[in-house]
Amino acid sequence: MPDDSIPRPSCRSARPARASAVAFVIALAAAQPAAGSANVAGETFTFKSPGGVEERCVVLARMPGAAYRDADLREEKAFCAIDLHGRSHAMCPKLFSTSPGTLVYDVSSGPYGGNAAGFERDICARGHAVAKEAVDEPISFKMSVNTPETSATFANASLIYYHFARYFDTTVHVPPAVLRSVDRLAHLARVAGPGEALSAGRPGLKQNHAAWQALARAERDPKSYSPADELFTADRRAVYGVLLHPRGRRYGEEINGSRQSGWGDGQSRDFQQTAPFVALAADAPLAEAMREGLARGYMSSAVPAGARTEQMAFWMQEITEITLLDFIFSQQDRIGNIDYLPYWYWLEGSELRRAPATGSHPPEEVARFAPKLIKRTELSDNDAGVRPTYLNYTQRTGMLERLRHYAAGTYRRLIALDRDFGERGPLHEYVRSTFGLTDAEFARVVGNTRHAAAILRDSCRAGRLRFDLEPEALLLAGSVAARQVDCDNP
Repeated sequence: MPDDSIPRPSCRSARPARASAVAFVIALAAAQPAAGSANVAGETFTFKSPGGVEERCVVLARMPGAAYRDADLREEKAFCAIDLHGRSHAMCPKLFSTSPGTLVYDVSSGPYGGNAAGFERDICARGHAVAKEAVDEPISFKMSVNTPETSATFANASLIYYHFARYFDTTVHVPPAVLRSVDRLAHLARVAGPGEALSAGRPGLKQNHAAWQALARAERDPKSYSPADELFTADRRAVYGVLLHPRGRRYGEEINGSRQSGWGDGQSRDFQQTAPFVALAADAPLAEAMREGLARGYMSSAVPAGARTEQMAFWMQEITEITLLDFIFSQQDRIGNIDYLPYWYWLEGSELRRAPATGSHPPEEVARFAPKLIKRTELSDNDAGVRPTYLNYTQRTGMLERLRHYAAGTYRRLIALDRDFGERGPLHEYVRSTFGLTDAEFARVVGNTRHAAAILRDSCRAGRLRFDLEPEALLLAGSVAARQVDCDNP
């Protein structure tokens, strides 16, 4: 079995779009957007809806210095090959959770092969994600909806999380995301209108219904929603959002925390009582810190006995990456929304290999290597960040200040990013012109980056940081020695 360096794209709907349906252009936006909007920069594919509205799918420009994988590009191109108005893809309203997301199904084959309208008529009313009637699990189309009655969602945040995760070369997996616009009246007829009707009168969907009401009202009359630019294209004929494919399963309290202290500050402090965070905050060498986390941390019994050290090492690095990204982007809804993908890890000679796990027993071809089952973290719910109205709970509860262990590579990239922002270098220009951010949103990202760099630099200078988070090296060698890092010029 070949090893799998990142989760495999499973968007089987991805195939070259027909020339009659898709026109290919390259568009690199140079002007600063006047408002948070669909005005992003990248490789653009265009579609024409049955109502004559031009729709766009944009694979955003690459972030300087970022490490993208071939699978990222394949998945982005797959998303931008989907014709939402053909017979091969159905759109259903998401009737769970709180936000008004759209589930996009590949129905090119199977019981509803080529019958998107029939799938929407027969299956969408179930409200939950289905797989057996479609080719695969659905991909998500998420839009920005922010009203006093709804939960907070900001589509552009998913784009910036994806590209910054590749810049920081994170161990945690953030799925690729592309911008997509859709004829607002077509989306109203096929998704928002049914979502509004199907969620009505269901007490468990009160907030979900409020969100569908707000979206349907806006799609009927764009002037009723403000700021309109964060939901509609400039001509107001299309709504926009992001396409991405979440694959992870939801962690339990071992990572998401007990959440006993309530939403916001409370659950963010509860999160800091989990075993890996307690280990990260322990002022001790790595092995001792892990033991302390397992002894004192909440739900440490959930850490698998067969790979406790290895699992803790991955979780510790992943949590430092989560807290850094969430600090920079002012994420207000992380706790409870952290997922994982299971993998088998094993050594073949001196080579570390891995493969996706589909159960608790390894496949026959790798069982002889005594593989370890390890959960790897995925962040796919990133749409409550960046917007200036959102609260930065990572910052408010002092997560970065508590860290005593870090990855040298993550630290180096953060200091380089902060320096580039200060010098208005290529990263500054890229972020300013690529993600469709307002001046206020962009300034907040820059300011938060500077603050994060200052906190970790101060901890480094004071000798409080050990640069010893290298989980794969630990799997290979059994131990990791802390690296020496120049705090100011790493």
